[in-house]
Amino acid sequence: MATTPDELFRLFDRLEIPVRTYQHKPTFTVEEGQDLKAGMPGGHSKNLFLKDKAGQLVLISAEAHTQLKLNRLHKLIGTGRLSFGPEDLMVSHLGVTPGSVTAFALANPASKPVRFILEKTLSDSDPLNFHPLRNDMTTAIARADFDRFLAAVGHSAEVIDFSVLEDEAGG
Repeated sequence: MATTPDELFRLFDRLEIPVRTYQHKPTFTVEEGQDLKAGMPGGHSKNLFLKDKAGQLVLISAEAHTQLKLNRLHKLIGTGRLSFGPEDLMVSHLGVTPGSVTAFALANPASKPVRFILEKTLSDSDPLNFHPLRNDMTTAIARADFDRFLAAVGHSAEVIDFSVLEDEAGG
């Protein structure tokens, strides 16, 4: 069974990780949440669940305004061509539905085969902001505590600088 938001918050408590959670109307896109998050400090994320032709699953958390060029991203991260992962795989591995994709979904035991990539601009932020498994809340976590969370759930972040994709495109 998928991890629930209450279980996620209990995990933070057990790990003695302080978080701050903001409630808001449901947001499905970065643009919808822009005004809401303007007063929340730290880096805000956009999260993509992707799959390559060989079946490799990848979760990318990037700074909300990062331009992700999927047609070139696969070369940078060493996968086959990427497409958005189907909803059934998202639900079975991350326990979330479209609009609620989040790095916190790595708390789900079924997420083990999912490779996690944290974009450098977001990684350099403190705190980091993610949905806590539902898109009507945003939870802020200190950058160092996020690494502790990842280790506790058996994951680590591959920090990759996506700005090189912009440089390759000429700016």
